[in-house]
Amino acid sequence: MPTFSIRFAAPADVPAILAMIRELAEFEKLTHLFVADETALAEALFAERPHCECLVGEEDGRPVAFALFFHNFSTFLARRGLYLEDLYVKPEHRGRGHAEAMLRELARIAVERGCGRFEWSVLDWNENAIRFYRKMGAEVMPDWRICRVTGDGLSALARQG
Repeated sequence: MPTFSIRFAAPADVPAILAMIRELAEFEKLTHLFVADETALAEALFAERPHCECLVGEEDGRPVAFALFFHNFSTFLARRGLYLEDLYVKPEHRGRGHAEAMLRELARIAVERGCGRFEWSVLDWNENAIRFYRKMGAEVMPDWRICRVTGDGLSALARQG
């Protein structure tokens, strides 16, 4: 059985993480939205004031999974939370408990940092992921929808008023 380990990403991991993000975009049929490159990802993860953090899951020393996350804030709790932007395990490495191990490590980090919640989004058509997350104890929030403004719409909104 291969050895699986989890560690925080290092700058040398950027190409492998970016490749897995591209695979995730393909899986989600969202490649038309994929514009990330190594420079932007490295800046987001490793600048003086990083925007996010990333765990890398390795099987026998090779990156096979990643979890990119950042802190958000709950006004109702008056505490920060941990928000998982993306969790991905390469298809040929699924079914070995890697995603579960990554979620448990993220939960441990959230508790260690005093976060009031740990949350993420899931596409409504991804029934396998929804079942998995529920099995892990997550509540899928039925009454909440994501609102997003990007690109020209974001620029237009910023100019209003």
